[in-house]
Amino acid sequence: MATSQKRLALAVIDFLSKSLTDGTVSSEDAESIEIAKSCIADTFHVDPNDQAALKDAIGDQSLLSIYGVYEKLKGKTSTAPMPGASSSKPTTSTSKASGPTPTSPEAEEFKSQGNKAMQQKDYPKAIDLYTKAINLSPTNPIYLSNRAAAYSASNKHTEACADAELATSADPKYTKAWSRLGLARFVLGDAKGSMEAYQKGIEYEGNGGSEAMKKGYKTAKEKVDQEEKEGGVDDIERAASPRGAGGTSAGGGGMPDLAGLASMLGGGGGGGGMPDLGAMMNNPMFASMAQNMMSNPEALQGLMNNPRLREMAQNFGGGGGGGQGGGMPDISALMSDPSLREAAMNMMGGGGRGAGRGAPQ
Repeated sequence: MATSQKRLALAVIDFLSKSLTDGTVSSEDAESIEIAKSCIADTFHVDPNDQAALKDAIGDQSLLSIYGVYEKLKGKTSTAPMPGASSSKPTTSTSKASGPTPTSPEAEEFKSQGNKAMQQKDYPKAIDLYTKAINLSPTNPIYLSNRAAAYSASNKHTEACADAELATSADPKYTKAWSRLGLARFVLGDAKGSMEAYQKGIEYEGNGGSEAMKKGYKTAKEKVDQEEKEGGVDDIERAASPRGAGGTSAGGGGMPDLAGLASMLGGGGGGGGMPDLGAMMNNPMFASMAQNMMSNPEALQGLMNNPRLREMAQNFGGGGGGGQGGGMPDISALMSDPSLREAAMNMMGGGGRGAGRGAPQ
């Protein structure tokens, strides 16, 4: 029996075992899984407990991950781009693909010719040659990574990223693919994804990673930090900007928009006893009074102790004679009252006995 068939049988047994432990199938099916594993082992004459044989069969991968690469490659053995992918920059890493890398003499020849085309900067030719190699060995991470480099050099970053992602899926330990994926994502504006790719490359390289990989990670991280900082500034500016900028959101000296408040409460003239705050705050005299009242608590207290003003407040909701809509007092009649007129002048900061109260010393 061919060795490749035995390897595949071991890969299937490993898949069944992991499907049981990772919850893909329920514990109720455990007996069926064990029977299936036993049948496969007996039929193909393999030992599922032989870890060395299993590692030789699938390396550090699993049948599920290998099939996932196949699914990505299915229908993508031409130069057609894969949605959502990007390109990356070749590095000087000398890392080699680990585990079994499906290949053939003919595929290797196409790869060698593609490398020569890259040296001559004939990128379209290199892409075509690497594609021919991939057609013969679709899951070879070296061919995929090399074509990613050719795509990147041709500014076809989406296609390059697609190949780099496939290469990292086929063999995560092939660090050139992580470097090419990192730069591809960076060029496409995915700084965070780029940083993550370089980080993976550093982890698989070991010993803190190569200088090229660390430089790529540093560049991506600086971009991420910059974007987060700029995003924070935008949030602060939005929070600090006055609501209704360009309108009458606030009066001078921090005066609240009472006219807007009146509108929120049901329009200009408040029905049911609500005074027309909008009309009042459009009156310069009352606007000035209100501003001074906000900054002079003592004067405000004195004003509210005025008997005439208390009577006016009590009549706000009564709709009494002389009042305007909703119980609004007759402003001209009120200001004919000497005591109220003097209080208003004081609140406006004008002449009278209270002139200047609350002003800076």
